[in-house]
Amino acid sequence: MPAFTAPDGTTLAYHVTGEGPPLVCLPGGPMQDSVYLGDLGGLTAHRTLIRLDLRGTGRSAVPGDTASYRCDRQVEDVEALRVELGLERMDLLAHSAGANLAALYTARHPDRVGRLALVTPSVFAVGLGITAEDRLETARLRRDEPWFAPAYASLDAITSGRGADGDWDAVAPFWYGRWDDEARAFRAAEQLQRNDEAAALYTSDGAFDPDATRTALAAFPSPVLVLAGEYDVAAPARVMKEYAGLFSSAELVVQSGAGHFPWLDGPGPFVAALAAFLDGVSSP
Repeated sequence: MPAFTAPDGTTLAYHVTGEGPPLVCLPGGPMQDSVYLGDLGGLTAHRTLIRLDLRGTGRSAVPGDTASYRCDRQVEDVEALRVELGLERMDLLAHSAGANLAALYTARHPDRVGRLALVTPSVFAVGLGITAEDRLETARLRRDEPWFAPAYASLDAITSGRGADGDWDAVAPFWYGRWDDEARAFRAAEQLQRNDEAAALYTSDGAFDPDATRTALAAFPSPVLVLAGEYDVAAPARVMKEYAGLFSSAELVVQSGAGHFPWLDGPGPFVAALAAFLDGVSSP
């Protein structure tokens, strides 16, 4: 298992799979073992995926200072990985909460990022607002699903501040384009892959300066892809359009029928969109 040393001495692991030019991949969770990204629906046929296990997750070591789990304090872990790989510039893909780390890295090291792909990204780092109605409106697209009524009631409770512990499990179907056996197995594995202590510290006070980050991203000159899922209540399409608008050269793709993990819900469209973007081919 390849590994390198972060600036604070923590040993970090990464995984290399696939063929083609390298694509560094940052996982979400937050603070989840990168194994859940898998081959990103078959993107390994087009790119060599380099999945970083963030500190305290997967095969990476637990840091001596747990305050270093804070998102902004992991930016230099990503820079150390770039140096380890010997890349002058790197194409970067980030999913969900990992997009916060990617945004901070891009803001701090814009000359080190080639193409930037943000997949169903979290918006904490850039300070965008997602309203309860954004989530509920997206959820209502699933009104014909057999599980819809109880899941929607739980989502309504959560978004109005009335959520109980059981409501978080009840809304799980909304995260997936299909709530089938594959999605259930993925969900069950996910519960075991996250470092909960690290996740609680990832967005702690001081992690983000949204105004400064938005200013830096507006000046970022390289191509950006924001890929949203049509059904994703975590990253609704309206807000993803707003996210894409923060950049000078960004493309928004909303994948039909997809939830928060679009490579699971439609690997063909997902890989086609990513491969075209990374190859510099404009969407039709």
